[in-house]
Amino acid sequence: MDSERRSAGGRLRERTLVLVPVALVVVLTAAILESPASAHLGPLLVIAPALTPSFAGARVTAAVCALTVAAGFLIAVLRGGVTAGDHPAQLAALTALSLMIALFTAVRDRRSRQLARAQSVAEAAQRALLRPIPERIGALQIATMYLAAEYEAQIGGDLYTATRTRDGARMIIGDVRGKGLAAVGESALLISAFRLIAAQHATLPGLARELDRNVSRYLLDFAQTDRESAEHFVTALFLDIPDDAPSARLTNCGHPPPLLLRHDHVVPLDGAGAAPPLGLGTLLADDYPDDTFQFETGDTLLLYTDGVIEARDRAGIFYPLAERVARWTGCTPEALVNHIRRDLLAHAGGRLGDDAAVVAVRRTAGQPGHGLHGLL
Repeated sequence: MDSERRSAGGRLRERTLVLVPVALVVVLTAAILESPASAHLGPLLVIAPALTPSFAGARVTAAVCALTVAAGFLIAVLRGGVTAGDHPAQLAALTALSLMIALFTAVRDRRSRQLARAQSVAEAAQRALLRPIPERIGALQIATMYLAAEYEAQIGGDLYTATRTRDGARMIIGDVRGKGLAAVGESALLISAFRLIAAQHATLPGLARELDRNVSRYLLDFAQTDRESAEHFVTALFLDIPDDAPSARLTNCGHPPPLLLRHDHVVPLDGAGAAPPLGLGTLLADDYPDDTFQFETGDTLLLYTDGVIEARDRAGIFYPLAERVARWTGCTPEALVNHIRRDLLAHAGGRLGDDAAVVAVRRTAGQPGHGLHGLL
């Protein structure tokens, strides 16, 4: 409904603004006919078609161009004939410029439609790849944010998802090397594999090991067709949050450490260190870190990708995430994520150099979930 209203409003605005070049043609035609021949005001007619593409499409622009050329012929006829004096040259120039403007507008509109279709497909792919995490999973309140560096595509290589286990919830946030459509395949693989096997492993290191095998196998399969596949990897962070204990477990595979927001304090959770990213295939299961930390009612975990902390302002200064979120420790996850989105874009001047994802998770006093609720 809102989109229909905006579309109707846009059409009404176009119809209103089209009166401007039409009125300009009429006024200029009258002024030229009233002025002496030595004034040479004829070239001013091209202002009307040149102005029209700024607010109208190809059809309206072509109509204004035709009206302008017709006005030029009318002036020539009333001023001694089409072949008299410099009228032929002026008419030829006016016609050529009008045709160029109409052609330019038609090409622009066609590319705009192509871009709109591409954005629609990319947004559908993004929704299928990054299915929204529910706002609540058991006693967890969750909010997410995703900003693609390639704005026109609305899709990139950052990923996150969550699933219920028998006695809690497991989450992943990751970042595929690279950005844009080249990283989508690996993102889709990792998300699908996580959803399938997250509840089947007793420990996070075991889960990380199995996912590392999946990513490595995927990269090996495409090694001959993708020359850069040997350089691909995925940083990932795994969380296991039980329903019945004020704690959580963390396994970090080369990913930026999450932030724990408790009261007015912000604490980076980097105590157990990090293993190499997925896809390198260099570790045994026992080599993956398995860190346990307190996660009590009212605490908030902030997960993010490096596109957030590596966003630079005009002076080249990185975004100080921990410093900024210290202002919003009392916010709900949704409010926290919205604050970060606005502040991050303002810091980066409205455009990011890399994909950025944020997941905020708060433990509340709500009733925990029970049983295996399926994949989210």
